[in-house]
Amino acid sequence: MEMQVEKREQWRKKREYILAAAGNVVGLGNVWRFPYLCYKNGGGVFLLPYLLFAVLCGLPLFLMETVIGQYTQEGAVTCWTKLCPLAKGTGYSLIVVQLYSRFYSIVLAWAFVYLIYCFRDPLPWTTCNNPWNTDRCVDLTSTNGTAIHSSNLTGNWTSGNLTKSSVSEFWERGVLSMSGGIEEIGTVRWELLLSLLACWVACYFCIWKGVRSTGKAVYVTAVFPYVTLVILLVRGLTLPGAWQGVVYYLYPDFSRLADFQVWMEACAQVFFSYGVAAGSIITLGSYNKVKNNCYRDSLWLCALNSCTSFVAGFAVFSALGFMSHKQGIPINLVVESGPGLAFIAFPQAVAMMPLPQLWATCFFIMLILLGLDTVFTGLETIISSVIDMFPGQMRKPWRREIFLILFCSVCFISQIPLTTQGGVYLFQLIDYYGANGACILFVSLIECVAVGWAFGAEQMCDAVEAMTGQRPWVLFKLCWRYITPLITMVFFICSFLDYQPLTSSGDDVYPDWAYYLGWAMAFSSVVPVPIWAVYKICFTDGTLKQRLSVLWHPVRDPVESETNNELLNETEMKPVPAPFPDML
Repeated sequence: MEMQVEKREQWRKKREYILAAAGNVVGLGNVWRFPYLCYKNGGGVFLLPYLLFAVLCGLPLFLMETVIGQYTQEGAVTCWTKLCPLAKGTGYSLIVVQLYSRFYSIVLAWAFVYLIYCFRDPLPWTTCNNPWNTDRCVDLTSTNGTAIHSSNLTGNWTSGNLTKSSVSEFWERGVLSMSGGIEEIGTVRWELLLSLLACWVACYFCIWKGVRSTGKAVYVTAVFPYVTLVILLVRGLTLPGAWQGVVYYLYPDFSRLADFQVWMEACAQVFFSYGVAAGSIITLGSYNKVKNNCYRDSLWLCALNSCTSFVAGFAVFSALGFMSHKQGIPINLVVESGPGLAFIAFPQAVAMMPLPQLWATCFFIMLILLGLDTVFTGLETIISSVIDMFPGQMRKPWRREIFLILFCSVCFISQIPLTTQGGVYLFQLIDYYGANGACILFVSLIECVAVGWAFGAEQMCDAVEAMTGQRPWVLFKLCWRYITPLITMVFFICSFLDYQPLTSSGDDVYPDWAYYLGWAMAFSSVVPVPIWAVYKICFTDGTLKQRLSVLWHPVRDPVESETNNELLNETEMKPVPAPFPDML
């Protein structure tokens, strides 16, 4: 007897979707990237280009992807068949981007190792009495007045000797045991390997039953980071020197607005922090009930994301200001972005506070949960896309669970090289080229063209009105058709003109083969779009004009008859218009 095909799931409660979406968009970039960019690019002035791009790009794209998922009730790949069949390659590009993003699991493994060490007294990164320390190490508790740049990865010349802080040595030698470069892969770090395994096991059980398990997991993974952020914020603002850090964070430098690089970084931060062009927003929205008010949800979620980034800056820079005050060094010597802030500067700051184990534990639990949300929603994007592509085979009992455990196993095995002594260099390569800003801009551009021009911005507004009873502001229609695609196209071109080859610590260049591999990864997330378009044009019947007409427009009503009935049931809404009923 043939197994019954299960119906596509939906969120059981509205708050589960809100928490999952909030956890997806509020991630590590809110903590370790936005505050640094604010300080680097003019302080409070940076908020002007950031808010501009949030309104003209982030919010329209977030709403568009949410509507796509909820309206079509499909995942990140199959939804394009109902909107613009010619653009289905966009879905495959989203999957490639998500595959590269799975490598961010190693960041969770790093944080997990730090969390384990948080229960030692004293904290191991505060002293030089550990097996990994060298004779160049300078103890954080040293009172000789030596100023050490906490984010220094190559050491400082102090009193004629090359010295390095104990926190830097813990990161480089204790956790990573860094080799000399990507060509020296070295041995596997077993602590990292086991931590990585724990992260993948956690991801598996967060989504193994679909939205049923995801909806329960987000009560912890989405809520607890906000609790710890508030605790760290209150504690940070009460430290001596905290307000000096806040001033450095927000001090306005209006001359920076004349620098085009500031605008590029503001645009990139919006795209990264809003999580657009990654497929996760489409996937989470596809599990909504069709009459959910996705318009209101999108506005609130985008506001929450930006506000979290802004507030996180106060928590981070108040701690850095305290560290600057405590050591008597300028704050610009303790400011760092990315892993340097999360794993060097901030651990050094909490080590100087009373009860350092408590604050370090709070910080790294927050870091783990922020990253875990983003990782397992991205994993759900891949899994749900495959299930939607093969519903007859995959929507049967235990098929999802078996496929998920196989996929997680493959991901874990493929990431073992990241746990080696040269793994951090490989991670930098994947981070720089695999899911970079140029790829995200390109995919966003194609999405806007497919929705704003092929499916139709006006019809997208009709869909929002049919589902929510509210018609979007006219600004959204203008953004989908003109403003957002223009901005993405300009910055996509500028990203190539402004390209700088990746360098490792100490400005060492990577070998040529690494750059070739990097460019191959970059193009692999772009080429599915033209390859799919050419393939469909070649294998569709009719003249070229007929083929383009059929492929440019959806071949049927984007919503199923059951969904259409739900939209019309006991309401006075106008019917959802069938797209292009007179097309060839």
